[in-house]
Amino acid sequence: MTDYVKPPVDPDLVKFTEKNDYDALAKYLVGNNYRYRENIIIPRILGPIVIKTNEEKMIEATVESCPFKSITSCIIGYGLGAAVGLFTSSLMPNVTDPTAQQNQTAREILREMKSSMLSYAKNFAILGAVFSGVECCIESARGKSDWKNGTYAGGVTGGLIGLRGGLKAGLFGAAGFAAFSTIIDYYMHQRGS
Repeated sequence: MTDYVKPPVDPDLVKFTEKNDYDALAKYLVGNNYRYRENIIIPRILGPIVIKTNEEKMIEATVESCPFKSITSCIIGYGLGAAVGLFTSSLMPNVTDPTAQQNQTAREILREMKSSMLSYAKNFAILGAVFSGVECCIESARGKSDWKNGTYAGGVTGGLIGLRGGLKAGLFGAAGFAAFSTIIDYYMHQRGS
């Protein structure tokens, strides 16, 4: 049996290892650590390419957060409730005492309108805040944005509102509000497509 003979060393390989070019070769093959904005490829759909700044990303994250959506829905619900309260109070004046004089003063009518507007505004604000907050939390937990989020949120919101009247009212409220939310969501998606 013959002894093992080491093959001759390539002189170019010796120069390559002495210069520590293995690191440069690895960086070249794997990729460098520096990513320049000019190397980013953003597919164009419509219009010019705009890269968002950090401030724009921060504002977008704030606007898309659950507390912001809930507070916005609360404010919009308050305004919508006030408008509905004003409309209903003008249609059905509240006569509390049938034996009282039928001619009401303007001050009494305005007081009734104010109380009706505040009542509706408060209820719509609570309804909007709870529904929007629950829907956003469900969407965040599921990681999907589809019709089921509105249905689940409608069930939770209707159940919470109906629980004031008891368990049976809570169950009917949950089922009714979930069905209503599903129908509205279906209608809105059909119009959008």
